[in-house]
Amino acid sequence: MKILIVEDDAAINQMICDYLRKRSYLCKSAYSGSEAELILNNESFSCIILDLMLPGISGEELMRKIQDKKIPTIVLSAKDSVESKVNLLQNGADDYMCKPFDLQELEVRIQVQIRKHINTGMDKCMGSLVLKPDYRSVQVEGHTQTLTKHEYKILDLLVSNPQRAFTKKEIYEYAWEDDYYGDDKTINVHISNLRSKLSKFSKHEYIQTIWGIGFKLKI
Repeated sequence: MKILIVEDDAAINQMICDYLRKRSYLCKSAYSGSEAELILNNESFSCIILDLMLPGISGEELMRKIQDKKIPTIVLSAKDSVESKVNLLQNGADDYMCKPFDLQELEVRIQVQIRKHINTGMDKCMGSLVLKPDYRSVQVEGHTQTLTKHEYKILDLLVSNPQRAFTKKEIYEYAWEDDYYGDDKTINVHISNLRSKLSKFSKHEYIQTIWGIGFKLKI
């Protein structure tokens, strides 16, 4: 398992590398967002440990640039507010740890994210929909449509449980892996975007609104 550590504080970067290497991980260090982007264009990784306050490209901008690579990303940040955590998870982070952090806990979180990534590597089929996790895309009647991370996870939940209607709370907590604070707008926007993408290749409405409950797959 190969880990990219993006942290401009050389002491913290080295501390993480030393700890993980003793546990048989392969590690590579980057000390700026620009350096990390260059490395990611030429090498593949099992997980990224990402600081936010970086010279060159910021951590937030780097996350946006690498979303299509589908590499689990754990953010390290001194910002500990709920709002900061929610924003990061909404914008592509898979997990979040506040500084100072415990190295043993970081390792466990790395293992969890890698395990999730490996376990989602098989195509899922339901009717004329085929979810392709390796490309974070969906095939609709033979046509391929790329999805964002959260769009994919919403559709994955619905496809995996086609007989069940999910509440917005259940959808949010699955797709964003965080507590739900009644943010209906976020769910509605992502459902609308999903419907728009699926309708490009089919007149069938795959996502059905169940009034008073939420949404379910319609095959």
